[in-house]
Amino acid sequence: MNYKITGNENVTFNNNAFYCIGTGRMGLALQKQYFEQLKLVQEKIGFEHIRGHGLFHDDMAIYHEFQPGVPEFGPDAGKGWDENKVQVEYNWTYLDMVMDSYRELKLKPFIELGFMPKQLASGDNTVFYWKGHTTPPKNYERWANLIKATLSHLMDRYGKDEVVTWPVEVWNEPNLPGFWKDADMEEYFKLYDVSSRAVKEVDARFKVGGPAVCGGTDQKWIKAFLEFVRKNKCPLDFVSRHHYTTELPSPDGHYGYPKLHPKEKCFEQLDSTRGLVDSFEEYKGMDINVTEFNTSYIPNAPVHDTNLNAAYIALMLSTFGDNHKSYSYWTFGDIFEENGVPFTPFHGGFGLVANGLIPKPTFWSFAFYKNLTRGYEKCLLRTPECLVTKSRDSKGQEIYKGIAWNVDTDMSGKELKLELELPLSGKEDSNVLITQLVDEEVCNPLKVWHDLGEHANPSEQEVELLRQAAQPFTQTKRCGNKVSLVIKENAVCYFEVKAAPINNDRGYTYGRLY
Repeated sequence: MNYKITGNENVTFNNNAFYCIGTGRMGLALQKQYFEQLKLVQEKIGFEHIRGHGLFHDDMAIYHEFQPGVPEFGPDAGKGWDENKVQVEYNWTYLDMVMDSYRELKLKPFIELGFMPKQLASGDNTVFYWKGHTTPPKNYERWANLIKATLSHLMDRYGKDEVVTWPVEVWNEPNLPGFWKDADMEEYFKLYDVSSRAVKEVDARFKVGGPAVCGGTDQKWIKAFLEFVRKNKCPLDFVSRHHYTTELPSPDGHYGYPKLHPKEKCFEQLDSTRGLVDSFEEYKGMDINVTEFNTSYIPNAPVHDTNLNAAYIALMLSTFGDNHKSYSYWTFGDIFEENGVPFTPFHGGFGLVANGLIPKPTFWSFAFYKNLTRGYEKCLLRTPECLVTKSRDSKGQEIYKGIAWNVDTDMSGKELKLELELPLSGKEDSNVLITQLVDEEVCNPLKVWHDLGEHANPSEQEVELLRQAAQPFTQTKRCGNKVSLVIKENAVCYFEVKAAPINNDRGYTYGRLY
C-alpha cells in the first residue's frame, strides 16, 4: 500500500483512549502487586480515570447496620433484631486507602455505584468468586443515604471542586441476570431514578449516567432507559454501555477459547448506539462512555495475552473515538478474581500487565497511541491498517508519527507492506526513521513463557527474562522522505520520521576504524 502525504491533510481522529481504564474490584487496590502494576501502567501510558466494581462490596466495609443491645458477633449474633429499629453507620478506612493510592498515581475515580452491601441486599443472589450481591436494596432510602454519605465524605476529604469531576455510573450490566436479579428492567430504572437524584442532591455538578449495559439486549435496554428517563425527568449526563468482540467461548479446563468477530465488524454491536441516542431530541449529541471494552468478555481467554489482541485493539483505537466520548479498556492488570485467583501468570486475564509486572503486547498498543498525543497537531492519514499524524517537539520541529498494525485472525502469515512519502527533504540520509515493533518474534512474552515450560510459578530469573522479552524492538535508520515498513502478522509498529542533520564533532567520522 502506497500513500503520498502532503502535510495539508486534516483527517478526523479522536484519540480518547486514555480517559479511563478498568480495574478489578476496588478492594484489590490494597494489594502490593496491584499498586505496582497500576504504577507501571501510569508511568508508561497514563490514564485519567479508573473504574471498577465493588465500591459497596463488603470487603470495602463501608456500610454497617446495627441495633444497640443486639450482639454483632458470637453465637447470639443478631438475636432480637428488629428491622424497624435499624441504625446505620459508615466506615471509610479502606475507601480512603484506595482513593489515596489512586490519587498518588494521578487517577480520578470513575465511580460505579455497586454492588449491594450484604446487609442492605434484598436477597442472596451473588456474582463472581468474591460474591458481589446483585439484588436491589431492601430499603431504597438507606441506599440513597449510602450514596450521599459516600460522595459527601469524598468531597470532605478531597475537595468539592475536585470530586465533582469524578463521573458517577449507576450499577453494572443490569441487562444480565448475573449482575442484576432477573435482569429486571423496571427495578433497575427505579434504582437509577433514586441513585441519580441522590447524586445530584449532594452536588448538581456531578455527571451521572447509565445504564451500563452489555451486548445482547443492549439496544432494547438503552431505548427503554432513555424513554424512562425522559418521562420521569431523571438526571442524565451521559449514556454508558460495554463492548466486547467475540462469540461465545469454548470452555476447556480453566480456560475459554472465543472466536473474534471479523475485524471489519469489530464495532457492529456499537453501530446503532449513536443513532439511537440521537433519535431522542433531548439527548442528541449526548456523551456515550463505553465503560468496558476488550476482545473477550471472560477473564480466562488466552487471546488477551497474544499479539493478535494487540493488533486488534490497535485497529479499534483508531476509530473508537468517532462516536464515543470515552472507551475504557477492561482492565489495566491481572490482579483480578472474578473466576478466582489465577493459577499461572499467563492465564488469559483482561489486564495490560501480567502478574510479575510483565507488559503484554496490548500494553504497547496503548503506549504507542499515547506517543501520538505528545506535541500532536493533526492527523494526516487514517486507513484500516495505519495512522499517520503530525506533531512538533519542544523546539517546534516537525515530527511525523504513526502506528501500523496487521490483524491476521486467520494466522495466514500474510505481511502488510506500507510505503509512505512524507513532506520532508527527499535527500537521502537527511532524516531518521525510528521504529518500535511488537510482533510474534520480538515482543511476545507468552511464547517465551511457553518455551520455558509454562511454569505456573516462574523463578525470579525466569520472570526477569519474561520482562526483557516483553519490550518492543527499537530500531533506527537514516532515510529520505520515503519510508518502507513491513508489518508481519498480528504486529503493531510505532514509527517516527523527522529531519536529523548530522552535526558531528571535528575529526569524528562514523564507521571509520582506521
